[in-house]
Amino acid sequence: MAKKAGKDLVIVESPAKAKTIGKYLGKDYEVKACMGHLRDLPKSVIGVDVDNDFEPNYRPIKGKEEIIGELKKAAKAAGTVYLATDPDREGEAISWHLKHLLDLSDAKARRVTFNEITNKVVNESIRAPRDIDQDLVDAQQARRILDRIVGYQLSPLLWKKVRRGLSAGRVQSVAMRLVADREAEIKSFVPQEYWTLDALLKTDTGALFLAHYYGRNGKKYEPVSADEVEAIRSELLNLPFAVKSVKRSDKQRSPSPPFTTSTMQQEASRKLNMTPRRTMAIAQQLYEGVDITGEGTVGLITYMRTDSLRISDEAQAAARALIDSRYGKAYRPDSYRNYKTKAGAQDAHEAIRPSDVNLTPEQVKGDLTGEQYRLYRLIWSRFLASQMSNAVYDSVSVEVAAGEHSFRASASQLKFAGYTAVYEEGRDEEKEEKESPLPELAEGEVVDLEKLTGEQHFTQPPTRYTDATLIRTMEENGIGRPSTYAPTVSTILDREYVLKEGKYLRITPLGDVVTGLMCQRFPDIVDVKFTARMEQDLDEVESGDKQWKTLLREFYGPFAANLQQVEQDMEGVYLKVPDEVSEEKCDLCGKNMVIKSGRFGRFLACPGYPECKFTKPLVVEMPGRCPKCGNRILKKTSRNGYTYYGCDKFPECDFMTWDVPVKDDCPSCGQTMFKKSGRGFKKPFCVNPACERFLPEDQRGYPKKKTEGSKEKAEEKAPAKKAAAKKTTAKKTTTAKKTTRKAKAEETK
Repeated sequence: MAKKAGKDLVIVESPAKAKTIGKYLGKDYEVKACMGHLRDLPKSVIGVDVDNDFEPNYRPIKGKEEIIGELKKAAKAAGTVYLATDPDREGEAISWHLKHLLDLSDAKARRVTFNEITNKVVNESIRAPRDIDQDLVDAQQARRILDRIVGYQLSPLLWKKVRRGLSAGRVQSVAMRLVADREAEIKSFVPQEYWTLDALLKTDTGALFLAHYYGRNGKKYEPVSADEVEAIRSELLNLPFAVKSVKRSDKQRSPSPPFTTSTMQQEASRKLNMTPRRTMAIAQQLYEGVDITGEGTVGLITYMRTDSLRISDEAQAAARALIDSRYGKAYRPDSYRNYKTKAGAQDAHEAIRPSDVNLTPEQVKGDLTGEQYRLYRLIWSRFLASQMSNAVYDSVSVEVAAGEHSFRASASQLKFAGYTAVYEEGRDEEKEEKESPLPELAEGEVVDLEKLTGEQHFTQPPTRYTDATLIRTMEENGIGRPSTYAPTVSTILDREYVLKEGKYLRITPLGDVVTGLMCQRFPDIVDVKFTARMEQDLDEVESGDKQWKTLLREFYGPFAANLQQVEQDMEGVYLKVPDEVSEEKCDLCGKNMVIKSGRFGRFLACPGYPECKFTKPLVVEMPGRCPKCGNRILKKTSRNGYTYYGCDKFPECDFMTWDVPVKDDCPSCGQTMFKKSGRGFKKPFCVNPACERFLPEDQRGYPKKKTEGSKEKAEEKAPAKKAAAKKTTAKKTTTAKKTTRKAKAEETK
C-alpha cells in the first residue's frame, strides 16, 4: 500500500469551526479555515459575459492572497483534501471554488458536510465523503449571476434617474414592495364604526361575571351605531336574564414544531429583540462551537439554515428520555412527534435543535455570552417542547338569554401544563384579551343585570411589518430561501429604503420613489409570484431537473429588452425624492425642518437652504406625555452617546429620565407609564408618586449606586491595581527589548 503524502487536510470556513473539528479529528488531520469565499465575480464590473452564454469571470478575491497561498501549500503536502464548508448551496459553491483554486484532482478533493458539529457526526462524515454536487453549485451560480445581472444593470438606471449610490436587487425589490404596499393599505384605510355591548351579571351568591352581547334569535349581530345599541339596551332593561346553556370541555393545545431558519428569526425578534442578522450571527457561533467547561469546544446546535421540520430518531429518543427524567412520563406523548415539512422546502437538513439536548441552558450559561445564552435557551426550549405532551385546558362556555337576545361568556383554566411547562410561542399582536374566571353556573339559573355598557370602536388598519412578520410573509410567498431572509431585511434598512420605527418597518420617500419606478417599469422584478417562480426554478436546477444556463437565458431575454425600452422611454426624465417633513421647527426661521441623510446618518435640516443653513440632530417622538407638563416626550442622546428621554419644551420643562415611555396609560391615574430600558420584555410601571401603582426608582431593577463604604474599598484596591499594571508594563517592555535585540542579531548574521 502506498504511503500517504502527509496529513489529510480539512478545509472549513471559520477558525472557530476549525478549532472544534480539529479537536474531534485528532492529530492525523490538519484543519484550516478559508474564511469564506476565496473566488468570486469581480466587484468593479458585472463579471458575466452575457453575450457568451453567461460565462462567469471568477477571480481570486483581493486581500486573500495570503490565505490562498497557505492553503495551496497545505493541499500540496496533504494526502486527501476534505472540503468541509457549510452544508448548503453557498457552502457547496465555496468548496467547488476551492477545488479549482487549489488545482485539486477529483480523486484528491473530497466533499464532507456536518449537519451538527459533534464528535460522532464529524467522524462519521469524514468516513463517508462524496464528490462535489455540481447541481448544488449550479443553483448557487444561477442565483449569483441573476442577482449580479439585476443589480449591475438596474442600479446605473437608478443612479441616472433618482440618485447616485442606489442599488437594486432581485429579492430586496420585492421585500420593499411588500413594505410599500402595506403603507399604501394603511393610508387608504377607511375606519368602520362598530359597538360592543357588555352585561355585568350577578348570581344568587353575589358573584359577578361579564358577558358579551352575541345577537338575537341565535344569529350573531354586531351593532354599528349608538342608536342601535340604545335600542337593544331599552329592550333588555325590562327582560329577565337566565343561563341558557353551560358547556364544559377539555381543550388540548399542541406544541409548535422545532425551529426553521425563518421561525427562529421571527421568534428571536419577538422575544429577544434581535435583528435577523444578529440572530444568524449568534446562531453561527453556537453551530461552529463554544468552549464549555468540562466538555471542551462543543457545537451546541445543528445547522441553522434550513426549512425542514425533520428530527432524527436519535434526537427524539434523547429528548423523550430527558422529559421522563426531568418532568415525568405524563409530559411525554405515547408516540414520537413528527412534523410535516411544508411543500417546496428543501429538506436537506434537520430542523434547528440542540446537538445534545442533555446540555441544558443552565449548565452552559456560565460559558456563553448573554446573547448566546438567550438564543440557545430559545432553541433548546422550543425543541424540547416540540416533543412534549399537549397542554390541557378546562374550558367553560356560557350562554345567557334575555328574551330573543343572547350574551356569551367563556373562560379556560390550565388543567395540565404539558409543553407549556417549558415553552410558549410568542405572538405578533400587542395585546391579547385575557378571560376572567367564571363562577359556578347551572342551566336555567336566573341572574340579575347589574349594568349594561356600550362602547364605541373603529376597525383598525393593518399594522406595519416588523422584522418577524416581513420574514413570515416572504416565506409564505416563497420569496427567498433560509439563507437570504436576514440579508434582504438588512439591505433594505442599510440602504434607507425602509426605516425601523420602534419595531415597525416604514417605507421612506426614497424607497417609495424607487419602488414606484420598479413597479411601473419592471413589474416582473417586483412581482411576488414571478419571484416565487424563480425560486422554484432554482430548486429545479438544484435537483438536476433544469439546466442553470437555460434558466438564465429565459430570464435575460425579456429583461434586457425591457431595460432597453425603459432607457429610451425615460430619456431626460429625472425623479425627485420628496423631502420628509418633520414637526420640528427651525430655531432660526421657524420653518418645518426636513429629514436629510448624510455620512453620519439622518439629521434635521432647514428647507430654506442656502439662505438658512441651520441643522440639528434628528429627534424621535415617543409615545405618551410628559408627566410634568403634558407635552411630547422626545428620545435624545447625551454627549457620551447614552439614550435618554426628555420633554420637548426643555429648558422650560426639565423632565428627563432613562426609563422608556410606553403607549399604555396607567389604569389607576391615567398618566403615561414607563419601563426599564434594555432588551427583552420589561414590565411597565407608573412614575406618579401619588399613584397606588407608583414604583420607586430604587425598585426598577437598575444597578444600585455605590455607597461610601464601597467607594473606600475601591480606593484601597486602586494602588494595588496600579502596581500590578506597572509590573505588566515593565514585563512587556523587557520582552520587547529582548525581541528587538534578537532581530538585530539575526540581521547581523
